[in-house]
Amino acid sequence: MATTSDIRNGLCIRYNNDIYKITEFLHVKPGKGPAFVRTKMKSVTNGKVLENTFSAGHKLDDVRVETHKFQFLYHDGEYFHFMNTEDYSQITLLEAALDSPELMKEGEVVTVLINSEDNMPLSVDMPASVILEVTATEPGIKGNTATNATKPATVETGAIVNVPLFINEGDKIKVETEKGTYKERVKE
Repeated sequence: MATTSDIRNGLCIRYNNDIYKITEFLHVKPGKGPAFVRTKMKSVTNGKVLENTFSAGHKLDDVRVETHKFQFLYHDGEYFHFMNTEDYSQITLLEAALDSPELMKEGEVVTVLINSEDNMPLSVDMPASVILEVTATEPGIKGNTATNATKPATVETGAIVNVPLFINEGDKIKVETEKGTYKERVKE
């Protein structure tokens, strides 16, 4: 059993007959009244996001998880196929178990959380940022740079990311996986 003081990003808990992963949390100590923890949780079975408030000292039923490195192989519509980098076994996951599947390219190594009780994969943690090549974007027009102007760009995985005007087709960019936003241009 865990308590509200153990809440952190990535913690998996059993709540309302489902397993949820904590994605955001905030400890609040108001001037008047008891402390509490505001959380945002994502269901690992159906991807539904739930906001909940736990009072301080509330007991939580945590789920013991193991982390393993898996390499993304391919996806065939609704299923994503991964291979364990240690024993080369393969697993398939639904798109709902992935946080940002549109930013995952073939060969990417990710961390998969596996429930240690029944060896079922729960969720996939992407690296903090990925490097992707821009495949299509409009050319930037000179003189449109008075403010932080951006334009949509399609990257090699098919995702659309807003980038600054100086980014052209063929450039490699670093994208934050948590928000799906442009971070910087990568020189090779």
